[in-house]
Amino acid sequence: MPHTNNMRAQTLSPPANIGGEIFARFFRSTRHSRRSIARFAGALLAIGTLSSPCLAAAKTDCNLSATSAAQAGGSACARAWIDANLRLNDIQVIGTHNSYKQRMPSEEFAAHHALDAHGADTLDYGHRPLNEQLDAGMRELELDVWDDPQGGRWLHPPGALRQGFASPPWPPAQAAQMAKPGFKVMHLADIDFRSTCMTFVACLSIIRDWSTAHPRHAPITILINAKDGKLGPGSVAALKFDEAAFDRLDAEIRSVFKSAQLITPEDIQGKFPTLRDAARAGHWPTLGQARGRILFALDESDDKIALYRGARKSLEGRAMFATIKEDSPAAGYITLNDPITDQGRIRTAVSAGLLVRTRADADTFEARRNDTARREAAFASGAQFVSTDYFEPDPRFGPYRVRFDGGAIARCNPVRAAAKCAGVPIE
Repeated sequence: MPHTNNMRAQTLSPPANIGGEIFARFFRSTRHSRRSIARFAGALLAIGTLSSPCLAAAKTDCNLSATSAAQAGGSACARAWIDANLRLNDIQVIGTHNSYKQRMPSEEFAAHHALDAHGADTLDYGHRPLNEQLDAGMRELELDVWDDPQGGRWLHPPGALRQGFASPPWPPAQAAQMAKPGFKVMHLADIDFRSTCMTFVACLSIIRDWSTAHPRHAPITILINAKDGKLGPGSVAALKFDEAAFDRLDAEIRSVFKSAQLITPEDIQGKFPTLRDAARAGHWPTLGQARGRILFALDESDDKIALYRGARKSLEGRAMFATIKEDSPAAGYITLNDPITDQGRIRTAVSAGLLVRTRADADTFEARRNDTARREAAFASGAQFVSTDYFEPDPRFGPYRVRFDGGAIARCNPVRAAAKCAGVPIE
């Protein structure tokens, strides 16, 4: 149902969810003031049982053309105002770096540490399964993919063989996944290869199922690294990404998610000449339109981005946005990982309408020293996606963590919409 200013009460059609049924009974049971109806609807929405269209119908006195949520007409109206007026690039969320990664087993870590202490220390982190991260409020995830069109390419990582694994170092179900054709998800295919979901399709299926079960979630962004770098001694060579590999990668995304579940470059470009024109014009979906949907971004080098883009003017037909220079016709998203050095560039890109991802920490450095300077710079930069390895503290290192005040999952962007949310949670 479209939002309109000063909406008048309408007859509710039978709602599909239980919260809607409760609200409809309340609405019919006796005479209530407009404000009591809005407050009751807001309470149901706050506990996640009432859908956005039902809430919209309840806003008999909401001012959705107000300049901020505070002037919309009460807390329930404020939430409707946020959905109607904030756009995808007007919010800021926290996500995880190498979201699939498991910590190396102690024996493997010790062997690697003996050869390269600093390098091993930078790898000494891991994450909970993807669905648990989403439960904890992470709304940006990162997956590293390795091309394996024949299947079984990395059944025997050399790091595991050095530790005496005569058979694949995974449980049988994961080993069976590794044997099948398709993109695999690992950090490094020779030493740091353990993942909570071994195949790209398996990872995406977990995210899809969680999203389906939580249709009101703030949009989830999934960063993709297309890995084909040089590996260590005894490793099987990684396959180089080419345009055909990227076509298959897009196909795997679309095999898991329906078009209506995705936010694609073509959706944003619309009738604009280029994606850059659309982004700078603010042609992003409203938060209400983006809830429950997924956006993919290819975070890669210029040469790989050129292969992914091909001869396209922007990214027409592609499933993913791509990190690219701000003046490119394909510009809609950019990765700028150092929020201290790149603070000015991030703020400029965000102000110009682009989506930006930055990192609050890297290589375990900040966690080991409880150094919050980079985290605070990331928050202040306005980057829509702030990535971390520590949305919860690592007790071995200390109290360092990356969360918004009050445990908020998403907030108004401090550069684009600092005062617009009026303290009302976005999710």
